[in-house]
Amino acid sequence: MKGIAGTLESNDCLITVETSDKLEIIINSPVAYLYEDEIKKTILEVLKNEKQEKLKIVMEDKGALDYTIRARLIVAIRRMK
Repeated sequence: MKGIAGTLESNDCLITVETSDKLEIIINSPVAYLYEDEIKKTILEVLKNEKQEKLKIVMEDKGALDYTIRARLIVAIRRMK
């Protein structure tokens, strides 16, 4: 199963989630060298709240803030079901 949410517009992100046998987080971002740890922390918090453990998450970031990342990830997870 696969879920997608977001866009590639400025200040947004496109998140794709798929079922997997392990947790895998891929972040493609021009600011990853500065904010990758914070982005991962946000993603892990959402996964905990959504009770998800084994997903492949690919995030194409265009400068999204944490609340945008949360919203996009929640929608992608719920679209996956």
